[in-house]
Amino acid sequence: MYTTVNEDGVLNNYATEPQMYYAEYPAIWEQRKYVIQGIFASLIVTTLALVAVSVS
Repeated sequence: MYTTVNEDGVLNNYATEPQMYYAEYPAIWEQRKYVIQGIFASLIVTTLALVAVSVS
């Protein structure tokens, strides 16, 4: 932790910053996994919307 003291004696604490890195483009199998997750998520949302419409 990085700490500074100003002229009034007030302490300022600063967190250490993490190491930065660039994201890498997802591989083909990761892209397919994201598509499958998107399909399941849209099915869940559609099902919830249909249940809400049918109940009301």
